Amino acid sequence: MCIQRRPALSWLLILIRYAPDVSFVRCERVVTVSDQEGYWPGAPDLAIEVISPHDLYTDVEEKVIEFLQTGTGMVLVVNPRRHTAAVYRAMADISILTEDDTIDGEDVVPGWILAVRDVFV
Repeated sequence: MCIQRRPALSWLLILIRYAPDVSFVRCERVVTVSDQEGYWPGAPDLAIEVISPHDLYTDVEEKVIEFLQTGTGMVLVVNPRRHTAAVYRAMADISILTEDDTIDGEDVVPGWILAVRDVFV
């Protein structure tokens, strides 16, 4: 599969199927890319998915897996119906946060802290 051999190409192929609702790329990575237009040519540092009423959970999980496999450092899945946010650092490192918790960007988005409650205001 091209994911192991060509991560930049595999990310572009996945992006065609799975563009995140919101993404973040650290500034030091942005300056390494010349004046390219369009989608970012690699995995973002942070990908955020908001579960829509028509989304299937299996489809969202498939997106999360592919984001992590292509190098995204953190994937945040927001569930508006349950007022929760799932933070994925790896498939074996998942935290489910409630409105009483806080999202911390940790080493992926240093200094970014957001109360889960504020996502649903």
